[in-house]
Amino acid sequence: MWDWQQVLLAFTKLALAALVGGAIGFERETHGEAAGLRTNILVCVGACLMMLLSLYMEELYRHLGSGPSVVRLDPSRIASYAIASMGFLGAGAIITGKGSVRGLTTAAGLWLVTGMGLSIGAGYLLPVIFAAILSLGALYGLRRIKAVFPRDEFTSLTLKYRGPDKPLEHIKKILAEHGISVQFVNYQHELATDTTTYRLRLQSKENAPWGEAIKIISGTKGLEELQWQEGEVP
Repeated sequence: MWDWQQVLLAFTKLALAALVGGAIGFERETHGEAAGLRTNILVCVGACLMMLLSLYMEELYRHLGSGPSVVRLDPSRIASYAIASMGFLGAGAIITGKGSVRGLTTAAGLWLVTGMGLSIGAGYLLPVIFAAILSLGALYGLRRIKAVFPRDEFTSLTLKYRGPDKPLEHIKKILAEHGISVQFVNYQHELATDTTTYRLRLQSKENAPWGEAIKIISGTKGLEELQWQEGEVP
């Protein structure tokens, strides 16, 4: 027979898991991440259900350990596999580029809500609520600090000029005026077409006025081609 008090407690735990997972997921959703509201709810509820199952199986077969049987049940086994398997889902949320790695916070959030779901399933409720408050404070509050302390960005600018002019120093001056420093320059000159190609590796803050710099550089004499892309971190 069902113990409806235990069933109601399980439903409450699953609902709480959906609530805290949804709170974390909502922040990721508003930040434009693929693993957002629905993903975090499913992960947290699924982790809670696995923890409830693990505890139920231990209770169901507890009598086997009191006799001559060698059966030994570990309530944490399913939970440990849930944490380990989360690595695959977290890895799918990470995007690696030449100059940056994106999705680490989302992957860490998925790992966090897995732990929250398991903790809720085990009845460890108040620490989960406190952890959710801390996590949401970090996600919402620390995002604003990025505007005060912008990170370094590394980009690559390719410019192709035709004619005898060598505007490299002028380009460096324009970039410097906009807070963009030149780390390295590759130079290529084609004699047949009288074209010169500069490939500049640049360092700047993420709030650098790139639009203004590119607009001024686009007006330099003899420019035929301009390409700006993400660069490798030195």
